[in-house]
Amino acid sequence: MNAPLALDPTRSALVLVDLMDRIVALPLEPRKGAEVLHVAEELAAAFRSAGAPVVLIRVERPGVAEQPSGSGLAAGLRGDGDLEVVKRTIGGFQGTGLDDRLRERGITTLVFGGITTNLGVESTARAAGDLGYELVFVEDAMTAFTAAEHDASVRLDFPRLGSVVSAADVGFMVG
Repeated sequence: MNAPLALDPTRSALVLVDLMDRIVALPLEPRKGAEVLHVAEELAAAFRSAGAPVVLIRVERPGVAEQPSGSGLAAGLRGDGDLEVVKRTIGGFQGTGLDDRLRERGITTLVFGGITTNLGVESTARAAGDLGYELVFVEDAMTAFTAAEHDASVRLDFPRLGSVVSAADVGFMVG
């Protein structure tokens, strides 16, 4: 884990991946989906208070007439002014216009949380890194299908892509 952050709220966005009822309810490790959702809600409130954007990415299955029950964002997660992005692939950039929406706002740093660590979060983060964003991973705002999958991303992959922190380490520059 790294030292506490002092993010520039004018250049940073929180990106939360697949916090949907049907995904939050899955058997997940090393923490339950409800725990991740709680941490994500606190992070989102902090970002909104600082005037920094919150991006909520959710998945829709392509080629089906109706999405499964629980495919909307978790109740109460979305706030006024949040960006909702619907993806149809594992990552949140392909075909969604997310990069354009972030660049319009002058965003250069993305702070990640969501489910699952090694799939939706990591795929979105890798694309973001390829696009030149600085990456921050909030370890306690993520979980996966197994603790081993989560740990491989957090301990092996994410430190090579950006900074790994806890939610308590996320703060904003003042003035």
